[in-house]
Amino acid sequence: MPMFFLAGCPLASIASTVIYAFSTADLFGKAIVLLLLGGSIFAWSIMITKTREFRRAAAENRRFLAAYRREENPLALRIQSRKYGGPLAVIYAQASGGVLSEAGEKTTALELTLNHPSGAPRLQVGPFEINTVRKLAERSAMDQGFFLEEDMGLLATAVTGAPFLGLLGTVWGVMDSFRAMAASGTVMLSEVAPGISGALLTTVVGLIVALPSLIGYNLLTNQIRRLCMEMDNFSEEFTHDMERYFLQPPKER
Repeated sequence: MPMFFLAGCPLASIASTVIYAFSTADLFGKAIVLLLLGGSIFAWSIMITKTREFRRAAAENRRFLAAYRREENPLALRIQSRKYGGPLAVIYAQASGGVLSEAGEKTTALELTLNHPSGAPRLQVGPFEINTVRKLAERSAMDQGFFLEEDMGLLATAVTGAPFLGLLGTVWGVMDSFRAMAASGTVMLSEVAPGISGALLTTVVGLIVALPSLIGYNLLTNQIRRLCMEMDNFSEEFTHDMERYFLQPPKER
């Protein structure tokens, strides 16, 4: 008959051991175990939510970047009012919005897509406007980075706090077991073993909460770093495209 084993022990035996340890723990130890289980559910909800969020952001970035690089004019997507989601689209909207707001009174959207007969674009900007575009793009990238890191501090708290909380329950349980042993005047192991078993359970649960949270935190941090690098690269790319396409050449003296 097939059985599932973990470290050489059947799962049924593991479950009975955990139930026995929980039943022998004192009220303080049980409270810590329940608190850790609640923290585990909270940590897993953050990891699942952020994973879905980052995957969606990466997919939307790829879609936007492909559309952006198909256009020769760096402002084409904004002029065409084509809607895109994701961090790169937000950076593009805020950075390009500054340029279009400056040109709105003197240049129509259609004229921005056309060139002079000489071949030069109708909208021409100077170094000051290019620097403004760069600052807007960098600031928007920083804002998007802060948005991506939202709730990561709570996950880091679960990583660092769960083992210490479990250790607190263990130390308290062991201390209570020795107090009971001193009060009864006996040194028999059978008298203190149940209490110590319940005390050690809090450390086990604390590690069970911390280890997946640590792995998830590292994986999510790598995804944030990748998205932030992608945003920084696009900010530089968009600024360079604006400079190449719209920067007014210096006047000859």
